[in-house]
Order: sequence, then structure tokens, then C-alpha cells
Amino acid sequence: MKRDALLDAAESLLSEHGTQALTLAAVADRAGVSKGGLLYHFPTKEALVKALVARVIAEFDELIASYDDGTPGSYTRAYVLATFEILGGEARTHRRWSAITAAATDPEQAEPLGRAMRRWHGRAPADDPDPGTAAVVRLAAEGLWEVVSHAPDLYGEAQLAALKARLLALL
Repeated sequence: MKRDALLDAAESLLSEHGTQALTLAAVADRAGVSKGGLLYHFPTKEALVKALVARVIAEFDELIASYDDGTPGSYTRAYVLATFEILGGEARTHRRWSAITAAATDPEQAEPLGRAMRRWHGRAPADDPDPGTAAVVRLAAEGLWEVVSHAPDLYGEAQLAALKARLLALL
């Protein structure tokens, strides 16, 4: 069994049942493998959570890169577009992000996410027309993500589209 299938099983458990459901036995059962098969790839629950966190960070980095065309201010536009893709995506993937970050309660497990946040929000591209506004827009997108994580039905598709348009217009 591939690592991604095991991570998918862990994510589905987290999304459906919360952090208390994330046990190695439950992940192995969900993935349809023996516990030994799971342990081959992830010898501890901590290793599994670390891999989950690394995967969502890499996916977000890839989304940003897919939208960043290198023009002035494009990094923040890309950040906003990537955020809204996750918030409004068909699978509402922000829920899996929330579950994964909740599972990474140990500071050591959460540190990669902290490093990513420092990278995503600490960036002040020299070609950005207004670095202050860019920072505010990225923080607003991050705040919206946090709100939607706790109240997923607060904003409908049209409201999210309007918010995205407004944030992009600020840039």
C-alpha cells in the first residue's frame, strides 16, 4: 500500500470523527491493511501526523506556485487564489486542513506548519506594489480560513466569490 493511501485514510478519519479517532489501528483498518503494513510506513502516530502536515503544506505551496506568474504583486494574488480554491473547492478541503492541524497539537508536530506560516506571511516581495496592503490581504484570507474552519456553512459560494473578488481588488 502506498503512503498516500494511508494518509488519505488518516485524513478521512480525522475529517469524519475528529482527533480522538486517529489511532494507528483505526487508520490501518480504514486503509484495509494490517497494522504492521501501516507501521512499515509510519512507525508512530506522531510520524503519521507529521506526514499529514507535510503533505498539506506541500499541496498549498503547489497551489500558490500554480497561480504565481511572477508579475508584480502576483505572490499575494496567488496566495488568495490558492486559499479560496481550498475554501470553496468541491471537497471543501479546508476541513481536512483543520483536522490535520488539530491533530498536530504537539509543538514539534506543529513546527513545520509554523515554518510554513512564517514563510507564507513573512514574505514581502520587492516587486509588490504595496507590501502593507498585501500583508493585510494575506492575513484576511488566513482569518477567513480560520472562521470557515469553525463555521463551514457561514459563507455560501456566492459570498466566498464576492470576498475573493474584494480581496483581489484591494491588491
